[in-house]
Amino acid sequence: MAAYRSAAGFQRVFRCMMENNSYNESNDLSNDLICHVIKTCKKMGIKTVAVHSDVDSSAVHVKMADEAVCVGPAPTSKSYLNMDAIMNAIKQTGAQAVHPGYGFLSENKEFAKRLEAEGVTFIGPDTHAIQAMGDKIESKLIAKAAKVNTIPGFDGVVKDAEEAVKIAGEIGYPVMIKASAGGGGKGMRIAWNDEETREGFRFSSQEAASSFGDDRLLIEKFIDNPRHIEIQVLADKHGNALWLNERECSIQRRNQKVVEEAPSTFLDPDTRRAMGEQAVSLAKAVKYSSAGTVEFLVDTKKNFYFLEMNTRLQVEHPITECITGLDLVQQMILIAKGYKLQQKQSDIPINGWAIESRVYAEDPYKSFGLPSIGRLSQYQEPLDLPNVRVDSGIQEGSDISIYYDPMISKTSPLIYYCVTHNIPLLREIIVHPRFVSGDISTKFLPEVYPDGFKGHMLTAGERRELLATAAALYVAVEIDGEKVEVSGEWNLASALLPITINGKHRNLQCLLRTAAGEITLQYLGTSFKLRVLSKLAAYLSKHMPEKIPEDTSSILRSPMPGSVVAVSVKPGDNVAEGQEICVIEAMKMQNSMTAAKTAKVKSVHCKAGDTVGEGDLLVELE
Repeated sequence: MAAYRSAAGFQRVFRCMMENNSYNESNDLSNDLICHVIKTCKKMGIKTVAVHSDVDSSAVHVKMADEAVCVGPAPTSKSYLNMDAIMNAIKQTGAQAVHPGYGFLSENKEFAKRLEAEGVTFIGPDTHAIQAMGDKIESKLIAKAAKVNTIPGFDGVVKDAEEAVKIAGEIGYPVMIKASAGGGGKGMRIAWNDEETREGFRFSSQEAASSFGDDRLLIEKFIDNPRHIEIQVLADKHGNALWLNERECSIQRRNQKVVEEAPSTFLDPDTRRAMGEQAVSLAKAVKYSSAGTVEFLVDTKKNFYFLEMNTRLQVEHPITECITGLDLVQQMILIAKGYKLQQKQSDIPINGWAIESRVYAEDPYKSFGLPSIGRLSQYQEPLDLPNVRVDSGIQEGSDISIYYDPMISKTSPLIYYCVTHNIPLLREIIVHPRFVSGDISTKFLPEVYPDGFKGHMLTAGERRELLATAAALYVAVEIDGEKVEVSGEWNLASALLPITINGKHRNLQCLLRTAAGEITLQYLGTSFKLRVLSKLAAYLSKHMPEKIPEDTSSILRSPMPGSVVAVSVKPGDNVAEGQEICVIEAMKMQNSMTAAKTAKVKSVHCKAGDTVGEGDLLVELE
């Protein structure tokens, strides 16, 4: 390795938690941030080492780093949570520091202690702050003592499901059941009654144990219809701390963020300052030193309540960098080495406005996003557009697997092939009148799409544009008696079709085109299937038999790829409509599969531990 020292005093930064295609702001993987860290280290003259599981050996971050070490097979318990393997890699490479990204061990105090014992710098806060803020019960007590507004709730550990029901009744429904350790939407359930509390306790404790190795839960009052607004803080080892303005993170599904913006259109300067000062007060109370995020729930009257503190960098940190001009990774490295903050609070600006869209390998038409897997056979980022930043750690050929979280990149790329993604949903969110006007809350998605997301609803004019474009790929067209001008120098070998329709510029994607006239176009973010037929073929198609849809009330198929965690029935059992039949875990989220009708179980085609694909038959009913 290099025999020189960088400005920050490190020769080599060892990057742990470097993985291929699983990114989430919870304790999961962080390949987009890994690439950011490696780029920043290169600018600072610091050599880097990446660790990876065997399935991530061809990941982008592995190629970018100066060295790479495999720490085990795909299952996280055998690789990215295997501290012994990671510590051996540190010793093997002689690394001086570890940046954990926002990965599995980024908020693990035991990992930080082991690094300290070996004289290796942890680029993050000390173990006291990690423990204090990583435990939601302890952090809430500390927040109260620091005069930070908190949510009413039970400040102890909930022992079992029946105690959870008792506590929920005392607090008053609705309540939030959530993991004491970790964050990012994992191990969280909202309960509106006793039955949902029992079920929420079971799922939350299982997810918490799987994600964080800690199944302790707490219960607090659920603030209905709030905004989720967080404050970015930055603190050094000399007692200095700053708040770097806020991020609005209210657009969520399953308690996980989808679209974020900075600054929030809702906050006024006084509320922003009050939230920032309370965030800094909490950071100083635990002698925090590094980048961190204090999350709040904000009601319609701008009352705000402490939710949690994440003692790591967040997925959405780029929008803070955009409006402040600071490189938060660079700041973390400098702070870890002992440098003082060079900025004062008055130096922190709000320059413009930034928005981040999280592109997930998910099907947005299923519960706003159930996991999807596959290989990225084609991938293209909009790097030619002004004021656009794309943070990703993938490339053409990258595999999206069931092992890790489904985030692909941040800020929508233009092209994805062979992996179902949520770009149609992202596009509809950012052009929706409620989002444009700032009228949002954490209930935005279920309120705007009460029957689920269905894609872009075409106006009459947009329908003509789409039909004209499809037909223009074969012949010149006239739609509904109206001539539609479609022009452009498109290449059918290219996925993108930059065209002009009646004078309006559009970018479409041609996802499928056959000689039989079948064509699939992605238009205004949504994929549409069309057919362009001759008059004779159109006439004859009316006489073709239609495929009879499958009776889904008598069968249960897996809606996503994943692993079977539990099967609750056996052949001959009687089940009621809505009764749980099995549980599927996909990308570290557990999903209860239920019966569509009251019936007797005819056959069971899966068992606990099985890996299933999307559409696989699980259970048949009589």
